Formats: sequence, structure tokens, C-alpha cells
Amino acid sequence: MLVRDLSETDLLASFVPLLPAGRATRLGPGDDAAVLGVAGDLVVTTDVLVEDRHFRTAWSTGEDVGWRAAMQNLADVAAMGAEPTGLVVALAMPGDTPAAWVTDLARGLAAACAPHGVGVIGGDLSGGPAICVAVTAFGELDGRPPVLRSGARVGDVVAVAGTLGRSAAGLALLTAHEYDGVVPPPGTDLLTRTYRRPDPPLTAGVEAAHAGATAMLDVSDGLLRDAGRIATASGVALDLDVGALAPDVELLAEAAESLGVDPLAWVLTGGEDHALLATFPPGALPASFRPVGRVGSGKGVTLDGEPWVGSFGWDHFGY
Repeated sequence: MLVRDLSETDLLASFVPLLPAGRATRLGPGDDAAVLGVAGDLVVTTDVLVEDRHFRTAWSTGEDVGWRAAMQNLADVAAMGAEPTGLVVALAMPGDTPAAWVTDLARGLAAACAPHGVGVIGGDLSGGPAICVAVTAFGELDGRPPVLRSGARVGDVVAVAGTLGRSAAGLALLTAHEYDGVVPPPGTDLLTRTYRRPDPPLTAGVEAAHAGATAMLDVSDGLLRDAGRIATASGVALDLDVGALAPDVELLAEAAESLGVDPLAWVLTGGEDHALLATFPPGALPASFRPVGRVGSGKGVTLDGEPWVGSFGWDHFGY
């Protein structure tokens, strides 16, 4: 059955019962707007996934896309030092989209959100030339100040929570398999799975805030590009330690060899693992973070004191 075979009411009835309510939801789907109960300041973020730009239905199921759409927004909330509480989803799609794809999308949203007590509390449906999933997520700070990009100080430790480069490697493997017939080497399922369903360290954001993180963001566009955003906002320089990234590089080595690429490039410029990049005063590093560099005076980002020659990561209008 296709979407165009159903009324909007019937389509909503097929997936709304699948969506989690969430611990902060006071009123969920069914009225003109939802109601969240919050204590203190509210964090809000939004992001969008567009078919054939951010995902392909040949590679990703509706559940994969729902999971990914939720996680990339929940990671942004976590990067502010906030606890995610709810999200709303706007979905546009052609009439020949299978109705089962929409219910699968709802299952993916639920699988990502329910374990964290996050409610999927409303949204919108529309027709369109391609599938487009737009998510707005909310979080609460519970009396804490937000962790901004602009607070890094000279002498701070640069640290990462989560994985680096796996999603970029997974995308490269999927692309090569589709266009060049390259068979992914054994053991690379982890990489393609990370691309389809990234698993950011959501609880590490609050942990970082409690530990006194001076700056933080979600690595969505590449370690180098996002480190540069902290450097620019804070008026400092970030120097990354290539040796500290060796475990990430080593995990990608076999896949990189099969495609004839440098695995370090995936680690430095691939962003959709949605790791958290933060800076901390010396001695304040929480357990979920690992050191990968230092903050110094000056500007920009270097690797072992040297500039990187090549792409710095994802640019939405450069591809």
C-alpha cells in the first residue's frame, strides 16, 4: 500500500501509536501543538534529512532514517550540556512512498528516543518531490548554564566522547559498492551500520557540563571543521594529537586499504558519528572523554603543530 492510497487520518493512525511519550511530555500528538514540562531554560535545535542528499532508500530502511534523524538532533542537544526531552517531526514525501516506510520511520524514531525518555510529541505531514525528514528537538538544562563553543581557554585539554570516522567509512563503502562494484571487506558491517544508525554518547553531554567543560559541540561536519568552529568562537588555537587518534585510524585501516584511501582522512573529516568534541580545564576530564589535543594561543586548527592539507569536512553547499 502506498501513501497516496491512505487518507492523512489513516496514515497518522498507522504510526502515531508507535511513538514514545517521553518523561517530560504533558500533551502529545492530537492537538494543534504539544506541551512539554520543563524546569528552567529550554534548548532547541533542528536538522533535516533529504533523500538522495543525506540518505538513499536503497541503503537505508525507514527505521534507519528515523533513528538517524533522531540521533543527529539529540546529539546537538547533548552538546549544549542539556538532557533531551522531546522532538517534533515534519515529513514530506511523494505519494508513491510505501506506507510501510512511514511506519518503519516511526519505529526508528521510537527506538532512538524511548531508551532516553525522549518523547516524539508531534509534527506535520506533506506531499513533496522527495522524502524529507525535518526534526526539531528540545532539551532542558536543569539550572545549568549551556556549554557554548566560545568558552575554550588557553591550556585546556581538547577531548572527544564517541567514535570518529566510522560513518564516513561506511558511506564510502556503500558508495563504492553501488557505483564501482567494490565488495566491502569482512568485518566492515560495523562501519556501514554506524553510517545508517550512529550512536552518539548522549549522556556524555550532561557529564561534560558537570565536569566543567569550557566549550563543546557535536561533530557533525568533521573533526577538523568543528574543531575550527570552537577555535574561531573562542579566539584560540586547537592543536590535535595525531597519535591520540591512532585507535580510530586503526579500526578503519582495512576498509581504507580496500578503497585506496587514507583512513586518517575519514577520522579528521567524517562527521556523522556525532561524537562530542569538548575542551576542559586540566584535570577535569570526565570518564567518557579521551584527550586528543590542547588549546593554545593563536587561531585555527593544527595536527601535531602542522596545518592539514586537504578537505576540512562536510560543506552543505560544496558537494
